[in-house]
Amino acid sequence: MVVESRLERRRIGARCCGEGAKRVKRIAKRPSTRSVLVMLLLALTVVLTSGCGVIGGKIASTSDPAGDQARLIWDLFITPVWWLVIFVFVLVTGWILINIVRFRRQPGDTRIPPQVHGNQRLEIAWTLIPAIILALIAVPSTRLIFELNRDPGPGSNALRAQVIGHQWWWEFRYPEYGIVTAGDLHLVVGRPVVLTITSHDVIHSFWPPRLAGKVDAVPGRAHTMVFTPEETGVFYGQCAELCGAQHAHMQFRVVVQTQEEFDAWVAKLRRPIPEPPAGSLAATGQQLFAGKAGCAGCHQVSPTYDPVTPINKTLAVGPNLAYIGERHVLAAFTDNTPEELHRWIASTCDVKPYSIMCEKWWRIRAEQNTLLTTEEVDAIVAYMLSLQ
Repeated sequence: MVVESRLERRRIGARCCGEGAKRVKRIAKRPSTRSVLVMLLLALTVVLTSGCGVIGGKIASTSDPAGDQARLIWDLFITPVWWLVIFVFVLVTGWILINIVRFRRQPGDTRIPPQVHGNQRLEIAWTLIPAIILALIAVPSTRLIFELNRDPGPGSNALRAQVIGHQWWWEFRYPEYGIVTAGDLHLVVGRPVVLTITSHDVIHSFWPPRLAGKVDAVPGRAHTMVFTPEETGVFYGQCAELCGAQHAHMQFRVVVQTQEEFDAWVAKLRRPIPEPPAGSLAATGQQLFAGKAGCAGCHQVSPTYDPVTPINKTLAVGPNLAYIGERHVLAAFTDNTPEELHRWIASTCDVKPYSIMCEKWWRIRAEQNTLLTTEEVDAIVAYMLSLQ
């Protein structure tokens, strides 16, 4: 009985292992041509889509420069970086394909290829070649870095502005004119600009892709960006440093104008803000803004400030709202339309969770059961839109 039971277990084991071997054999089958084509198509799709630069639904590609700094960076990428990358790709891929075809395993060949270990010449070669390639890239890159950071000097008539990053919006000050704004940075075509960049909370990164490269905004430090816009228009920018929950919604726009248009914009901001007509919906909104709604506790509507104010001194908790009715950006990421403005005030936490306006103003008023009515929000929207 013992012998029979042992024989039975062996038969069961052999049958089990045989089925397992068949399953392994089926799994180990080479991928079909169709599977290979699908994988190649997916890889090609990833490569093509990774080159698309889109910010807020607008194209912001580094391959279409509109400023001298962006153009110099693009030229550096094309020569020599691009051709070096192509050379390495062709060399490595070609060598791999040659070896795949020439040394592929023949049917019935079960030999193990000779193992190569400790080949000093090979190790020296594959260490020197990347080092040489990196040196060829590093020399012009380092030279360009120093060239881009060079201050044009007082004789250049450069426009000097300060850029301050906040969670999650951008503040722009013009000490030369004593004006401050947010969301939209106004520059002059063909006129050099020197931006002094810092942050009031965490590390951000200021990046207008079509105009210039990236510069970190670091609390307690001031970094410089120098470039000259070469085209008029509106150019889109983005914070390029992970800075919190709403990092993706920390955008801005650069409005490049002619000198005459810029002078008119500056003159307008230096004049007193016009008062809305008495008895109008906008006038009611102004009263709510300064009173019951509590907006004035964080926001100012005066575009002027003392130009000797240090860059690291906060002017207000929230963005300056002077002439917000004519800005392109609302809440640092969405289009400034009456509908979006109403939604922003009425349901801030749905539009931009974790923002200061959500965490402080909106939540406190909700806890106190003092949220604004639809009519009150309409009045504040009318007042905001009148500021243009």
